[in-house]
Amino acid sequence: MADRGCPLEAAPLPAEVREGLAELELELSEGDITQKGYEKKRAKLLARCIPLIQGVDPCLQAETRISGPPLSTAAPKPQRSRLTNSRDERFRSDVHTEAVQAALAKYKERKMPMPSRRRSVLVHSSVETYTPPDTSSASEDEGSLRRPGRLTSTPLQSHPSIEPWLDRVIQGSSTSSSASSTSSHPGGRSTAVPSATTTALAGLSAHAHLELHPAPPDVTTGLTEHSPYERPQVASVRGIPRGCSRNVLETADGVPVNSRVSSKIQQLLNTLKRPKRPPLKEFFVDDFEELLEVQQPDPNQPKPEGDQMAVLRGEPLAVGTPWPPTLLAALQHWGTTQPKAPCLTALDTTGKATYTLTYGKLWSRSLKLAYTLLNKLTSKNEPLLKPGDRVALVFPNSDPVMFMVAFYGCLLAELVPVPIEVPLTRKDAGSQQVGFLLGSCGVTLALTTDACQKGLPKAQTGEVATFKGWPPLSWLVIDGKHLAKPPKDWHPLAQDAAAGTAYIEYKTSKEGSTVGITVSHESLLAQCQALTQACGYSEAETLTNVLDFKRDAGLWHGVLTSVMNKMHVVSIPYALMKVNPLSWIQKVCSYKAQTALVKSRDMHWSLLAQRGQRGVSLSSLRMLIVADGANPWSVSSCDAFLNVFQSRGLRPEVICPCASSPEALTVAIRRPPDLGGPPPRKAVLSMSGLSYGVIRVDSEEKLSVLTVQDVGQVMPGASACVVKVEGTPYLCKTDEVGEICVNSSATGTAYYGLLGITKNVFETIPVTVGGAPVSDRPFTRTGLLGFIGPDNLVFVVGKLDGLMVVGVRRHNADDIVATALAVEPMKFVYRGRIAVFSVTVLRDDRVVLVAEQRPEASEEDSFQWMSRVLQAIDSIHQVGVYCLALVPANTLPKAPLGGIHISETKQRFLEGTLHPCNVLMCPHTCVTNLPKPRQKQPEVGPASMIVGNLVAGKRIAQASGRELAHLEDSDQARKSPFLVDVLQWRAHTTPDHPLFLLLSAKGTVTSTATCVQLHRRAERVAAALMEKGRLDAGDHVALVYPPGVDLIAAFYGCLYCGCVPVTVRPPHPQNLGTTLPTVKMIVEVSKSVCVLSTQAITRLLKSKEAATAVDIRTWPTILDTDDIPKKKVASIFRPPSPDVLAYLDFSVSTTGILAGVKMSHAATSALCRSIKLQCELYPSRQIAICLDPYCGLGFALWCLCSVYSGHQSVLVPPLELESNVSLWLSAVSQYKARVTFCSYSVMEMCTKGLGTQTGALRMKGVNLSCVRTCMVVAEERPRIALTQSFSKLFKDLGLPARAVSTTFGCRVNVAICLQPNRLGKLAEQGTAGPDPTTVYVDMRALRHDRVRLVERGSPHSLPLMESGKILPGVKVIIAHTETKGPLGDSHLGEIWVSSPHNATGYHTVYGEESLHADHFSARLSFGDTQTIWARTGYLGFLRRTELTDASGERHDALYVVGSLDETLELRGMRYHPIDIETSVIRAHRSIAECAVFTWTNLLVVVVELEGLEQEALDLVALVTNVVLEEHYLVVGVVVIVDPGVIPINSRGEKQRMHLRDGFLADQLDPIYVAYNM
Repeated sequence: MADRGCPLEAAPLPAEVREGLAELELELSEGDITQKGYEKKRAKLLARCIPLIQGVDPCLQAETRISGPPLSTAAPKPQRSRLTNSRDERFRSDVHTEAVQAALAKYKERKMPMPSRRRSVLVHSSVETYTPPDTSSASEDEGSLRRPGRLTSTPLQSHPSIEPWLDRVIQGSSTSSSASSTSSHPGGRSTAVPSATTTALAGLSAHAHLELHPAPPDVTTGLTEHSPYERPQVASVRGIPRGCSRNVLETADGVPVNSRVSSKIQQLLNTLKRPKRPPLKEFFVDDFEELLEVQQPDPNQPKPEGDQMAVLRGEPLAVGTPWPPTLLAALQHWGTTQPKAPCLTALDTTGKATYTLTYGKLWSRSLKLAYTLLNKLTSKNEPLLKPGDRVALVFPNSDPVMFMVAFYGCLLAELVPVPIEVPLTRKDAGSQQVGFLLGSCGVTLALTTDACQKGLPKAQTGEVATFKGWPPLSWLVIDGKHLAKPPKDWHPLAQDAAAGTAYIEYKTSKEGSTVGITVSHESLLAQCQALTQACGYSEAETLTNVLDFKRDAGLWHGVLTSVMNKMHVVSIPYALMKVNPLSWIQKVCSYKAQTALVKSRDMHWSLLAQRGQRGVSLSSLRMLIVADGANPWSVSSCDAFLNVFQSRGLRPEVICPCASSPEALTVAIRRPPDLGGPPPRKAVLSMSGLSYGVIRVDSEEKLSVLTVQDVGQVMPGASACVVKVEGTPYLCKTDEVGEICVNSSATGTAYYGLLGITKNVFETIPVTVGGAPVSDRPFTRTGLLGFIGPDNLVFVVGKLDGLMVVGVRRHNADDIVATALAVEPMKFVYRGRIAVFSVTVLRDDRVVLVAEQRPEASEEDSFQWMSRVLQAIDSIHQVGVYCLALVPANTLPKAPLGGIHISETKQRFLEGTLHPCNVLMCPHTCVTNLPKPRQKQPEVGPASMIVGNLVAGKRIAQASGRELAHLEDSDQARKSPFLVDVLQWRAHTTPDHPLFLLLSAKGTVTSTATCVQLHRRAERVAAALMEKGRLDAGDHVALVYPPGVDLIAAFYGCLYCGCVPVTVRPPHPQNLGTTLPTVKMIVEVSKSVCVLSTQAITRLLKSKEAATAVDIRTWPTILDTDDIPKKKVASIFRPPSPDVLAYLDFSVSTTGILAGVKMSHAATSALCRSIKLQCELYPSRQIAICLDPYCGLGFALWCLCSVYSGHQSVLVPPLELESNVSLWLSAVSQYKARVTFCSYSVMEMCTKGLGTQTGALRMKGVNLSCVRTCMVVAEERPRIALTQSFSKLFKDLGLPARAVSTTFGCRVNVAICLQPNRLGKLAEQGTAGPDPTTVYVDMRALRHDRVRLVERGSPHSLPLMESGKILPGVKVIIAHTETKGPLGDSHLGEIWVSSPHNATGYHTVYGEESLHADHFSARLSFGDTQTIWARTGYLGFLRRTELTDASGERHDALYVVGSLDETLELRGMRYHPIDIETSVIRAHRSIAECAVFTWTNLLVVVVELEGLEQEALDLVALVTNVVLEEHYLVVGVVVIVDPGVIPINSRGEKQRMHLRDGFLADQLDPIYVAYNM
């Protein structure tokens, strides 16, 4: 081992040069000198001793800030690191910094898109700070295109921060992503790519510093240079080429090419460098599971080659030394024989000594306390404590004196002290776990000081508050006046209780649980003896202690071993170190201390403050014990400290790193040569080797190395060995990293109360390869990873708690922290506070790095630092960081002495309560175990499909409603195919029968219409159209009305004169900009020659405000029907045949396509007849409708059905629910409606708005027991969760449990399924169908277009509810999406429908027959090839159930899975957005709504945040995690927006394509956009 060992070290620089360099570094960091001046002076200094540093690459010498010794050096290393006022220098080893800088140099050319956030979320930095182009908003970006004159004269090179942002755009090599993608909708065409020069100009002017800083642009309005027709809400119109009236260069999807977002996404795609895959087809035959890839070990990975190690034995404990029999005997001896000897000096925050405790005082006060504890505390006349009971010690770090008295008082009383931290608030990090420990130790009493008790949080009674998770405690203040003096003859019982527990030290594990480690009296004594021998402590020696005296080395040296040797301890509180980092050095100097106990942090802090302190001398020190010498960054702190203080009397051999662990106490410590220690060593190890657990001294790859120093020899009286980390504790080979185990009488004995893990840790028996135990005595696992080097020196390379296993490689959290800190530490990280931990996502550890950033750091600094850290870690450790989060300074949970509480940080990260101010996720690079993308199988022929179904015994999936011919319908309506005739007949036979009641928001009836009133109003409209409008039969008329009777009258008025009505939702007066263009578009596309409306809307359409949104001069004739004269028409128009067009039904689909379908008179009557028969509607019935009356089934129910069936409709406009949520349910109750219809958005408003008010509604007399069926009208998969919560919520108001059901319709047929009445008498008459069934399908199979039924609650199960019973006269079949062949039962395919009320086609402008034929007159490719079907565009499956319907047939249930247009093709699989959205909404309580879409192969997730903006960034990681875990997809972009940004149509469906267009055109005003790398 030694020969491959640790390279030995070259000559250091002369001391005065080192000092000069250190001074220079400080001047530069404090701004006293410019960078140029610094470089000049530094070069001068180094010129004198250039020959000394010939090992350094000349390019590195010239490079600023990166200076380092050659890698072969070691011992006192010539340290020329830059000392600044930041406190993270301790983590910087020059070697490491140099490696990091070189690694970063390799990555100069990689660009990443920067996240963008809303201005309100930005911390406004000064105007001068340069902002890279990607933080500016879209309008600025285009601005730079239009204002080339604003470039400053500064050449680009003078902006060092610009360089990384200079995009490949400048060479014109990349085009905007939107330009390269073509539309997936019909009619989309890709446009020309902008010329290279314009792009280059955009790039350059965006990167240059704009001299004038315009006010932050209003991102909500998006782009400024559009024509007056801002793009309407819809993205495309089926059959119309898009982008007709725009003059900005756009892509197929109507997205401006130079939008900021699309260019960022292009940048993201460039970073991912994934070749674009051709779109994958839907159908796959292979039936394999998606298996996560298991990473296979690399055959070339290094393997250990050394011999098996031997157990290493430390020197024996000195025999002749007169050790005291117990520690208490030593205390009694010194307390009585040398009472005046100083024991402990406490300092205040100014550095003044406040009190010196003598050994006499310590002894007498401890006795007093022991007497009080045993004799003066009673409960119910029984002593409160008996020997062996545990007592909590709660003392602040500023009061070592009282702690020491309490500790020894407990030992004297034979009680077991459990020192813990002072709980400052009720929610301290980790406080709950400490409470759990106290509870499990059975602690009932806590000792504290008067001052501390006053500072604890109090309950109202004035008592100390009970902390969360803590047992009830009594608090005892132990200041002198509260203690009783023991009688002269009283002596403590404390004898030599060797096996008994002396004290319990707490330890927080990696997962955050707190355990208590018991230390026996025997171990305590052995530890003191071993430390005394190893450190050569002598009587009356002075020790300065900066560590926490309550635990670990601070307790062992500063409270226990010191008493054994009658030493004088000067305790330096943490608070003093924060104010004056030099205090410990000053105290060493003034007390002439021989020993000092510090951490590398303290050395580092003192380096920063040492300038000008000429008087200090460290010559008295014989040992400077570095308690965390095992950390990877301690090397550089030790070197730098020696560098500066060697001239102040510090001898190199004085620095003694040590390694310790709570379980094994002190494991190893370096001894000075006079105590027989060998010379110190350093090892420069290959990081790659270490990740495989192998030690390789690095030779060729100079970048990824870890420099470690030895932590000395094993303790006296101990044996040590290194064993494998997992599984059986086999001894490691000499060149293998494992866990260090120690066998000694001076280790901890158990985890209190935890027998199982105690056995594993404290009673390990290491075995040889052959399986033979190496010793008959058990070893204790230390939790330290390391190896034994030359001269039997112990080297520690990490801790088990910080170990992260990514794939097959092991990485240490501390190493990654050190690398991150080597990236411009002084500029960025606040006080070097970085936490690294791993989270499990998709069955593998993922590295998460959280850092506190300096308060003054700009957005661009943050992002640049993050991208450099990613690159450095990737290069040096060859591991990807999954998530990098920056939080504001001082916000990470703190450990007691100010460090970071790692497990609490991890907890907050996973719960989404970390509140970062910057996040960068890199799932694309880290997640390598995703299942392989699916490949398309060769096409399956029709014959094999049929044979396959026959073999599988599957029947063809086909179902139909009842036959219309068999159903008697005596009504007049049956006899005429024209609704006009039916209305006239009703006006004649039952003139006063009420048909419609319209309710206002207050629940009052605002207008009604009987048969005859409706007939007359229709006649007046017809007369006006013919006279004022001079219209002919067949002309199209747009009806722009609010929901109400006027709309119905206008509709029949049009039919009376032979015109074709088109109902259009009126524009929203507050939102004309987006709603009016849609109205205009429908009017234009439908070729309406006249617009009918009310007076108010007519004024609105012609207003000034309207003129800003559309060209109001091009409206056709607008007729206001409010005041038309009472006139009759000479004759009512009667269509020549039932196939004549009756009306047009226009609607915007969720994919943003505006489609108008044609309904003939025959189809209209057939539709009404089917609904009448299915829902059993008669003139005596009342139904309540809360739907929008503009398209689909809503329009049919509102305008057509009452006239046809004669029932009375109570009309509730959904808009009125915004001011009175209970309006609809009150109406249902008031009118005792048996049947009611609503939309999902109405149902959601009721569940959210009335959830807490059911009691109040009951008091008002709302009773829903009259409802037989409540149908949700929708064109989507049934929303089970919503319908169930609605049913549960309103069960209290009498709503029958089975009343709620769903319906299904689409563009080609507005009513395919309606659930009929199923209760009461109707069921006895045999007309009711069975209850809707719910099945559970495997979501993973669904992605492969397969249906696999699973049990409820099984993993990946998705509940699907049947969409309602198929209407009379309707036939449904499931067809293959590509082969167009029929599919078998329970197979997923497209739903095709054939029925007399199918629409007759799209109303197209350019007569796109192919589209028409495809959707409305499709035929199966085999099987029944005669029937004409209409394709719904929805995926679903039919399943024959065990239930029977009225006719005694087995019931076929139709399950709708989702719209084909909406599905996302990713990784060769088909995803339904709703499934991903459901997972995302579950991820965090602040996510109100979510929508997903894809853009150039990237999945974009838009999340509405219902909470504080500071919570926004918590969601990025949670969203990415949940989509990976549940859907095996990597999210490309996470967009966080305000509530209400995701557009929803009147049916309550998300308009994902509008959202996508808004996002790409920069119109969402997002809170934050994260581009996952």
